[in-house]
Amino acid sequence: MLGRWWFRLGLLSLGMILLGVLLVVFAALVTIPTLPSLDSLTDYRPKVPLRIYSADGLLIGEFGEERRSIIKIEAVPERLKQAILAAEDDRFYEHSGVDYIGVLRAIYSNLVSRGMGQGASTITMQVARNFFLTKEKTLTRKFSETLLAFKIEQSLSKNQILELYINQIYLGQRTYGFASAAQTYFGKPLTQISIAEAAMLAGLPKAPSRFNPVVNPQRARTRQMYILRRMNELGHITKEEFSKAGEEKLAVKRAIQEFSINAGHVAEMVRQVVWERYKEETYTKGIKVYTTIKRLDQDAAYKALRQSVLDYDRRHGYRGPEGYVDLSRFDTTHEESLEDALTDIADSDELHVALVLAADTRLVRVYRKGGGMIDIKGDGLRFAQKSLTADKTAPGPQRIRPGSLIRIQKHPGNGTWQIVQLPQVEASFISMNAQNGAILSLVGGFDFYRNQFNHVTQAWRQPGSSFKPFIYSASLDKGLTPASVIDDAPLTIDAAQTGNEVWEPKNFDNQFSGPLRMREALAKSRNLVSIRILQSIGVQYAQDYIARFGFDPKHHPPYLSMALGAGTATPMQMAVGYSVFANGGFRVTPYLIERIEDEKGQIIKQANPATAGGKAKQIIDPRNAFLMTSMMQDVIQYGTATKAKILGRGDLAGKTGTTNEHVDAWFCGYQDNLVGIAWIGFDTPKPLGNNETGGQAALPMWISYMGKILRGVPVIPYSPPAGIVTTRIDAATGLSDPDGTLTEYFLAEQLPAAAEKKAGETEHTGDSSIVEDVTKTLDDLMEKLLNP
Repeated sequence: MLGRWWFRLGLLSLGMILLGVLLVVFAALVTIPTLPSLDSLTDYRPKVPLRIYSADGLLIGEFGEERRSIIKIEAVPERLKQAILAAEDDRFYEHSGVDYIGVLRAIYSNLVSRGMGQGASTITMQVARNFFLTKEKTLTRKFSETLLAFKIEQSLSKNQILELYINQIYLGQRTYGFASAAQTYFGKPLTQISIAEAAMLAGLPKAPSRFNPVVNPQRARTRQMYILRRMNELGHITKEEFSKAGEEKLAVKRAIQEFSINAGHVAEMVRQVVWERYKEETYTKGIKVYTTIKRLDQDAAYKALRQSVLDYDRRHGYRGPEGYVDLSRFDTTHEESLEDALTDIADSDELHVALVLAADTRLVRVYRKGGGMIDIKGDGLRFAQKSLTADKTAPGPQRIRPGSLIRIQKHPGNGTWQIVQLPQVEASFISMNAQNGAILSLVGGFDFYRNQFNHVTQAWRQPGSSFKPFIYSASLDKGLTPASVIDDAPLTIDAAQTGNEVWEPKNFDNQFSGPLRMREALAKSRNLVSIRILQSIGVQYAQDYIARFGFDPKHHPPYLSMALGAGTATPMQMAVGYSVFANGGFRVTPYLIERIEDEKGQIIKQANPATAGGKAKQIIDPRNAFLMTSMMQDVIQYGTATKAKILGRGDLAGKTGTTNEHVDAWFCGYQDNLVGIAWIGFDTPKPLGNNETGGQAALPMWISYMGKILRGVPVIPYSPPAGIVTTRIDAATGLSDPDGTLTEYFLAEQLPAAAEKKAGETEHTGDSSIVEDVTKTLDDLMEKLLNP
């Protein structure tokens, strides 16, 4: 009887098993037809972000929901493969897509806990889930995942499956794929990671947020050590390698958005252009844009701008801490707690945010975000000395005390830490090739991540005296010459001519120099001479004339104040305008994008700029451009920009610009075909301060840039074009004089009349008869210009 009972029980069990198998087979037959096609695997097209590169091929910007870089399996380091398999699926190359023991264990856990208590997903199953299925934890989804894994294993090789996994898996910080993760977390190519770094990355797929080394360094470390032990147990690494990797201190990037070159405004400009053409595909189709920006130029411009702004800021004193933190809410003995206190405050490149823990007149102890404790003393306190006091009860928001948020920076010379501050003033710099309009560098502000406003293209500011060359150029076309003598004397303009009220313009120094040759007047930036020149040629003519250079006449009303740059222009427009003088009279169109490539590297758009001497339109006589360059060289040699002589070059030309009340400071200049425009001012216009002229505030930026870019470049002399002649002139009258002490350039058809010599006449320029002759000459010139 007992034997019969066991026999029946066995038959029942076998029947149940067969029924289960039949049910599974039936479910499989029903499910298989509904499984998705593997086309997305065999023709893998992941979402790849828009990437923007310099002309040198360096990444300067990336836009898209997913950070992803595609890598072939052959290029994946062997140690990373081993780390991934140790962490996720050590029998990957042995099973057929499903680890049966693991699946049974997961099913049992699900039945017991009425949920997915634990999983046994192989890499193949994870690929199936990531490409085709949801992440809901149900038996139905798990069954589909298992069947799909079999299907994938039958269609693809093991290496193809592993390659898909390595490129597709999400690893935190908007990063997909291990190649992108290596850049995101360690700032290096995947091929250069160490065993320790490989183990850290391999720990991310299990829980990208929980094991993120940026957000949860301790949990990430625990997961990393587990994977290193598994690698050792599986024989992938030796005990020595395990020990060395476990001791390696990883340099995890805390600032995720980092690129080879600081060019945030450039990247944003390109993004907007690409979006206009490709819309949503901009961020998913793997478009690559190569710009005209060069690394050497961009780095030089970026550093020049920031240093000039910081120098300005230092000249005007320390304003005090930028905020306070209640230290009672944090454990100041643990770095993780201090990091929490600084979570929402970002560094600004070399200006690091720091939390003050102790402060007196001799020492300030701070915690630097991501960098540990630092003691600042000696010269490092000098800038902020007025905010340090031994009186702990002293009131005022400017006092540095425990809890203060300050900025610190390493001294570029001796490497010691010093207290600094985030500047309030803004600036911009652009350089371009005057021959074809290629933009070589563009820095739209002090810190793109703090202020996305692009001061190169969006800031309409008064150009001040840097606009005078365009008025002088117009006057050359009207018959004046560099030797024409104009009176630098007081002038009163009635309301009809100003469009507002009576105006009594002044020179910067409130002094008057009397009769001056135009060359002298431009070099010394004499306002009264510029106004008289504009009077002589006519404001309407000048307004029409400046349009040739790319300026919008609407922004430069036809009043005499136009001569002093009272209109508005952008630094980009100034770059285009000055390029005309540099390239011999041609107006070129600035461009930033050299070419655009699709995801396969096929060129879909290529720049074809109109060049000077080619298709670009000639807007002024090359002789006019030469004369203007010659005069602007004197601005540097003995005028308002003599600081630039430190570069030791004779081929530099340019013009300073300072507006009323020192609100805007400019320097616009060039060497051969390299044009650079520097500007500094406040976003909400207000005075920069006494003596903050173009030569003081903006010129150093230009000098710093040119000094780096022209290092080792031979001096290039400017040769007069055909139709330019030289003759000796009288220094006082500007008239032709064989015995004159000066040599001047003229258009061949505009040689000045000979100076009349009277018996016994001396060269003394202060003689009243000479002044009378100069005045008569000026009156004659004005009469000819006004009544041709």
